[in-house]
Amino acid sequence: MLAETICSAVSPAGLGIAAVTAYRRRFRAATRIAAYALVPVALVLTGVVEWIAGTVFKPSVWIGFGLLGVAWALLLATRAVERRALGRPPRQKEPKAAGGRPARDAVAPDASAPSLGAGSRPRPAPERAAAPADDFSDIEAILKKHGI
Repeated sequence: MLAETICSAVSPAGLGIAAVTAYRRRFRAATRIAAYALVPVALVLTGVVEWIAGTVFKPSVWIGFGLLGVAWALLLATRAVERRALGRPPRQKEPKAAGGRPARDAVAPDASAPSLGAGSRPRPAPERAAAPADDFSDIEAILKKHGI
């Protein structure tokens, strides 16, 4: 009830300010002020103000907001821990045999690894970067074209 009264009083005050602004021949500003002044009355007539006033004064709503804040804080904390853990290399677990002992490889670990030595094919030589003078030849041609 009080919220509706306040909104209904704010609107005519805003319309009065819009009228004074229009009298000073600032019509765009007056139109903008009048639009803002009509919003509180529109909210009262649609019932939004009553719904908000009923929601704000309920303790269960504030408990819900508190729980949302706790959930948000927990999410931020887990994200911070996750980011901190990303900087470390992941731990590698050693495979265990049936008896709980570490498992041993049946084959030498390097036996199945591909050969990383130099192959029989020669590698092509990397192409050299163009000399800086070559880079400016296009620019020089454009400048000469324009007589500069």
